[in-house]
Amino acid sequence: MHSVCAWLKTEAGFDMLTDLAGVDNYGIDPRFGVDYTLYSMTHRVHLRLRVAIAEDDLQVDSVTDLWQTANWHEREAFDMFGIRFRGHPNLKRILMWEGYPHYPLRKDFPLAGIPAELPATAVDAGSVETANMLGGPFVPPAGTRSSVRREPRQVDTLAENIERLQKPHRKEQV
Repeated sequence: MHSVCAWLKTEAGFDMLTDLAGVDNYGIDPRFGVDYTLYSMTHRVHLRLRVAIAEDDLQVDSVTDLWQTANWHEREAFDMFGIRFRGHPNLKRILMWEGYPHYPLRKDFPLAGIPAELPATAVDAGSVETANMLGGPFVPPAGTRSSVRREPRQVDTLAENIERLQKPHRKEQV
């Protein structure tokens, strides 16, 4: 993998790594992968390189020595999917705390999360509050403008969900 990327950079002119993303193809073998999006400023062309990774060996070569921007992208893929990058200079979690045992962007990770021990600093600071997960963690409350066009599961209460299912064509209150 590393030799292919090195050739693409030096010989084919793909001098910019614009994105690197972990992929979970749940239900397909191999399950995991890494997508590299490269760009050649000379030729003005994009290239997507996909690498499949077996679930029992979640490792791929790091490309941080070729493109410095890969550093943070690889750390995010490690943190969210558990994909390890051989030769990475500082492969540690970037979004979740050290010691967090799960990988939140895997497709088998539940929307509401999995209970885990919080770091002592967060617990001691008293800044940890339970979030209402009904409707998803990033969805604003119902009743705000254009709530009908948002994520279909968005409701604040079970009663609102039942009402929406019974009256699917009801117009949004503005």
